[in-house]
Amino acid sequence: MRPLSAAIPDPTSASVFGLPLWLWVVLGGAALFGAFQAYYWIGHALGPRLYASRVGRRIRPEHVRAAENAVRRWGALAVYGCFWVPVLRHTLPWVAGVLRVSYPWYVVASALGCLTWVPVTSFGLYSVIWGWAGLAGESPLAAGAVAAAVVAAVVLLVRWRRRKAARRAEEARLPRSPEALCHDDSHA
Repeated sequence: MRPLSAAIPDPTSASVFGLPLWLWVVLGGAALFGAFQAYYWIGHALGPRLYASRVGRRIRPEHVRAAENAVRRWGALAVYGCFWVPVLRHTLPWVAGVLRVSYPWYVVASALGCLTWVPVTSFGLYSVIWGWAGLAGESPLAAGAVAAAVVAAVVLLVRWRRRKAARRAEEARLPRSPEALCHDDSHA
């Protein structure tokens, strides 16, 4: 039996395209931090016109409202939190600029977000990819089954979310009158 230390790979030995993984993580974090600053200043410069711009039209109105509500409620703390919420991560930096979140706090929150989110996702993704590749090396059939299960889960999740969104949209279109709330017509 091998000692436990032999089963754990050296984290500094991992590389992608010849560069160490830790360097990719640092470069990715710096690039994401730079992108967050650019998004803030674009939102700041455009102000409310952002929503009518090409970028603003690509962002769904319900996502903009969610980001605005988060920024109004939590301020710069929402900037840190948005790293962990997929939709907000791509919407909130623009909205924070439009709503004029305090820039020094925005910088601190986005720096902390980059310092925590980038390594976690990078090493987590690296672990998943190499874990699957190791499984494929030992049992291609099992790796194919895992890949098929993941694809099926993603398809089911997307369908479920679309149905949920369609139900919400339908409920929003229906009038909310007292008669609509009454099921047995005894109060009509």
